Amino acid sequence: MGRSRILILGGTGEARLLAGALATRDDCDVLLSLAGRTEKPAAQPVPVRIGGFGGAAALADFLKAGEYDLLIDATHPFAERISANAAFAAETTGIAAIALRRPAWQRQPGDRWQGVRSIPAAIEALGPSPRRVFLATGRQGAHHAEAAPQHFYLIRSVDRVEPPLALAGVEYILDRGPFTLEDECVLLRKHGIDVIIAKNSGGAATYAKIEAARLLGIEVMMVARETAPEVAVVETVEAALAAIDHLFSPAMKRGV
Repeated sequence: MGRSRILILGGTGEARLLAGALATRDDCDVLLSLAGRTEKPAAQPVPVRIGGFGGAAALADFLKAGEYDLLIDATHPFAERISANAAFAAETTGIAAIALRRPAWQRQPGDRWQGVRSIPAAIEALGPSPRRVFLATGRQGAHHAEAAPQHFYLIRSVDRVEPPLALAGVEYILDRGPFTLEDECVLLRKHGIDVIIAKNSGGAATYAKIEAARLLGIEVMMVARETAPEVAVVETVEAALAAIDHLFSPAMKRGV
């Protein structure tokens, strides 16, 4: 029985953990693909390719040329275009595919959430009066803040926002999660933040800011996930491993 070939579309902590678990096995070869948007990505436990594929059809061609047996979409929950491309490529090639999607955060008692459909919608919802905003959506989309220059913005991202925003009231923090509840409370108090703009990314690495907002009574503009074309979805690394075991079981390979 030959070794199964797996392509993981990554960029998340879950993708790294899944790749690490698969790296210890002797029944598969794994390639982890990263989009290349982060200048200094975290070290990975399997071979890595950097950069996009050039669209859904090109991804399908890559899968066929590499004779892959399984495509795993473990990208960020807001990487809608990549996920749509993955679903298309899996369907057109007939290659098995799963999506590893961490569950979205759920509103808890004490949360002051206002649901919004996008970062521009969140900026607009801030209103005309000056506010002190923690723009916690990363550098992607930070430029939308320029539409409302009356506010102060604290922007945290892994890489620098380039070019810098044309704003008088802006401060940048370069940092990578996970973050602690204590540190997030200190950050919010230090900068006098009265509203947070966040994507509903789910997971534990960046949830502390949501907990801190709850404790401090701070409003959160929560950007909802879009509904994208999906393949079969699992929510944890353990569930992904179980799905892989099922797909590559001798019975499944024989078509039983």
